[in-house]
Order: sequence, then C-alpha cells, then structure tokens
Amino acid sequence: MQVKFTDSLPADARFVAHVLDQGSIPAQIARTVREGASAARFTGSAGQLFDGFTEQDDRVVRVALAGAGKPDSEGRMANLEKAGGAIAAKYLTSGEKTVALDAGKLSAQDIAAVLLGLRLRSWRHDVYRTKMKDEQKRTLESVTVVGAPDGTEAAWVQTAHLADGVEFARDLVTEPANVVYPESFVELCRAKFEGTGAELVVLDDAQMEELGMGALLGVGLGSERESRLLAIVWKGGEAGVAPTAFVGKGVTFDTGGISIKPAAGMEDMKWDMGGSAAVVGAMLALVKRKAKANIVGVVGLVENMPDGRAQRPGDVVTSMSGQTIEVLNTDAEGRLVLCDALHWVQQEYQPARIVDFATLTGAMIIALGHEHGGLFANDDTLAEDLLAAGKQSGDKLWRLPLGPAYDKLIDSPIADMKNVGPRPAGSITAAQFLQRFIADGTPWAHCDIAGMVWSDKPGATWGKGATGYGVRLIDRLVANTIEK
Repeated sequence: MQVKFTDSLPADARFVAHVLDQGSIPAQIARTVREGASAARFTGSAGQLFDGFTEQDDRVVRVALAGAGKPDSEGRMANLEKAGGAIAAKYLTSGEKTVALDAGKLSAQDIAAVLLGLRLRSWRHDVYRTKMKDEQKRTLESVTVVGAPDGTEAAWVQTAHLADGVEFARDLVTEPANVVYPESFVELCRAKFEGTGAELVVLDDAQMEELGMGALLGVGLGSERESRLLAIVWKGGEAGVAPTAFVGKGVTFDTGGISIKPAAGMEDMKWDMGGSAAVVGAMLALVKRKAKANIVGVVGLVENMPDGRAQRPGDVVTSMSGQTIEVLNTDAEGRLVLCDALHWVQQEYQPARIVDFATLTGAMIIALGHEHGGLFANDDTLAEDLLAAGKQSGDKLWRLPLGPAYDKLIDSPIADMKNVGPRPAGSITAAQFLQRFIADGTPWAHCDIAGMVWSDKPGATWGKGATGYGVRLIDRLVANTIEK
C-alpha cells in the first residue's frame, strides 16, 4: 500500500475517508452523509464504518466515515488501527484505486496507527492464486493523507517498519511447509535482514549435537529436513547492558511424530512455527526502526515427522542443560525445542529477561479461545509489562498460574522429568516444563499463542488466515520498558 502526504485535498479526489471519534461528526462533512450516517446509527464506535455519496464541483464523491471509539480509551492505538482496517476491508476489492484520508484533528501518532491498520488489513497472500474473478482482485493501491500535522511522515516511516515485521511474520506462517522449512526459514531471514546491521548466528545439526541439544534434535530425527537454531542479535542500546531475549518455537510442520495427529485439520500444522514468526517479525521491525535497545531473538527450527528414525514414546533424551526428559508423547514437541533454545540463549547472552512465544498447547485454545494468548511468568513486573503492552497493541494476553503443585505433575519415575503431565492443566504443566530450564533469578515469561496466530475468520486488521500476532506485542514491550 503506497502512502502519500499532501496539504490539501486533490482536485480530482473521488473517494475521501474520515476517521472520527465516537459521537463526533464534523459539520463540514456534507449534510447528506451526516444525515445518512445518523439514519444508519453510525456512532463512531471502534471499527464501525459508514459510506455515502455527495456531489462536489460537478462530480460525485464517495465519503467514508470510520469510527475510532472513545478518544480516552485505554486501547486508543488499537482502536485507530481498527478504523484503518475497516476502510481496507470495505474497499480493498471495491474498484477504488486510491483513497484520500482527511487527517482532521488526529495527531501524527494517531494517523500512523490508522495507516498501520489500513495497511495490515490490506495484506493478502496471493502468490499461489492463478485464477481470480475481477471482483476478487485487489484494486486499492494507495492512500493520500490530507492535512496531516508536522511529524506525521516521520511517525509513519517508523510505523511502516512495524508493518514490515507483521507482514513478514504472516508470510512465514502462511507459506506451506514444502516452502518454509528450517533451512529455508533461515535463508528467508538472511535476505530480510541483509544490510540492517543485525547479526545472524546459525547452528546446524552437527553444531547443536556438539552442544548437547538432544531435546531439540530429537524432535527432528524423523524428518529429511535438518534442524536449525537461528539467533538475530541487535545491539541498539548502551554497550554492556544485558539484552532482552525473545525465544520462539519454530516447528515448521507438526505431524505429531509417532504420536501422530488425526488427519482432519493436520494441514493447519504448517503454522506451528507461529512463535518463531512472531519473534523474527518483531526483530525485523525493531532492527529496521533502529530500536534503542539490546535484543536477541532466538528460534529453534525443526520439522516433526514420523519416519523410521523418529523418536518413540518412552524414549529418554538429554537436553543441553544436562537434564533428562522422558518423552511420553512425541506430539508435545514444542517444549523440547524451546528448552534447548532457552538454555542456549542464557548461556550465550546472559539476558536480563526472557520472553518465549509458542503455539504450544491445544489446551490453551480450550481455555481462552481465540481472544487472548496465555501468559505465564515467574516475575510479576515482567508479567504486568506484557499485559500492558498487549492491551496497547491489541495483541492481548491473559495471565495463568504457575506453582509447585503443578510442577510435580511432570516428575518422571525414570528421568528428571517427563514431557507431558496429565490431561488437566495441560497448558500450565507445559509452562512448568519450560520454567525448569530458566536460571534462578532470571525474569522469564512464556506466551502460549496457540489460538492467536491463525484465524478462521477475518479480524479488525487481518483477513482469514495468518494474523501476525506477537509482533506488535514485542515491539510495544520494548518501546515501553527499554526505550522509555
């Protein structure tokens, strides 16, 4: 989506959009549109949209009103994104090619948020679609912002980098597993981060075996694809300050292994690398906008397949930390990938705090549906920071408990732990498993985002499919707590 800025409305403008706070329709908007909006019960609630037509200088002009909700709302930025998203959803394939966005009384940051929502809702992955009817093809190509205050272009440049990160995450999640697998995931990241100043560190099977990453490597034994560990390092903060680490689960396809999943719906498991997509998408946004922070993003990349070399239920593997794991269910593989990645990042970078992202458990979808990601943390301050960032960005989280009683449920009779507990509290025992690999005194949080990275229906700023969840959350956390 091309974005332009101008001081006055183009003389030939035929489509004008206004973003309005709840209960506010300016008098300068044509009477026919104002009265039409009133008749249609348009109130300006977040994401609400009304459009009409008016005559102006011997031509018919289309006018759209998009609601941004209450101006003092805690989720103000997310609501502005919804307004932009509503415009894109309505007109992306409408035949309109360009829209003039009247800045009105919006601030530079407000306009940037509207443009972000408009751009994100315009994203589509049409790479493999060779036959589309005309009415299915996207037509909306550009938006011209009219009368924006000083600083708006600069604000949009920074926000556009965030859009780049969200779109990269969506691309990775959407691509099929024969296109995105551990090695190709790394190469796609190399191309995206080339020339940005970030350092990429890649470990292959042999290097991980030498380090003793038996848990991660065990998951990939049944695949013809080699596994990888990828670290993206950004040193934008003060020298010597310990980085914040973000760690992502990157199972590029998950059959369940020997504990194979049911056939129905297995095609969805191409997005079981949604945690890794969130991490690398956020790193791309942070690096491109030159975030004033020291950050490292680490993703463990594997493919979980059931061939003759695959690990079996009942096998015992040794993690990089030296702790042994009885693998009772090979479909509880994400925690095996994460535990070695978590230990490695602590050993290599001594982070000040760690947040991991993973599509870890189906039980999280049962608990929270598709409205919130699950949050577990050993540190209240980090948890509150994440919850606040979630509300501001729209990537919402809900905190769940940890505790010794839950931890006992993963004790094994023959190893240090087993990789699954009983059916009750499945998401909690998965988090307890990960906590066993966090060094004492290190603030850590685990975000189980199984219900959030893919949507079967369109949302405010995404169409059906990949949502890009997690990218804005990470970016906002860094802005709030490190760059403040």
